[in-house]
Amino acid sequence: MTHAARLSYPQLAPKAFQGLLNLSGALRRDLLGHRLVDLVLLRVSQINGCAYCIDMHWRDLIKLDADPRHLNALAGWREAPFFSERERAALRWAEIVNAIPHADLSDEEFALLKQHFSDEEIAELGFTIAVINAWNLLNVSFRNPVPEKA
Repeated sequence: MTHAARLSYPQLAPKAFQGLLNLSGALRRDLLGHRLVDLVLLRVSQINGCAYCIDMHWRDLIKLDADPRHLNALAGWREAPFFSERERAALRWAEIVNAIPHADLSDEEFALLKQHFSDEEIAELGFTIAVINAWNLLNVSFRNPVPEKA
C-alpha cells in the first residue's frame, strides 16, 4: 500500500475543514480533563486505525507528562492498572459508541457511565467521540500522512 495522500481535503473543502477544526476546538477539556479527552481521542483513533491521529494524540498526552508506559497500555486498558475508574468508564463508553451499530448502547451501560459523569459531561464526551470519528474517517480514507518529524 502506498502512504501518499490521495488528496488534500483541507484545501479542497476549506469551509467544512474549518468547521471541523472549530468543533474540535470547542471540546470542553476544562470540563472533562485534558488527559481524559486525549485518552479517548487516542483510543478511538487506535480502534479506527488512524495513524495520523494516533501520533498526534500520543504526542499531546506526552506533552501533558503522561507516562509513555501508560499510553502503550491503552489498547489493553481493561487489564492495565494505570487508568482511573472515571477514565475506564469513558473508554468503555467510547468503544461502545464507536462500534455502532454493532454494539449495545443499553440502559445498563448508560447507567454505569452516569456513575462517573454528569449529563453535561456525557454530552461533551459524545461530541469528543463524534469529532475524532470524523477526523479518523477523513484521515484514513484520504491517507493523510503521519509527519516524519513532530
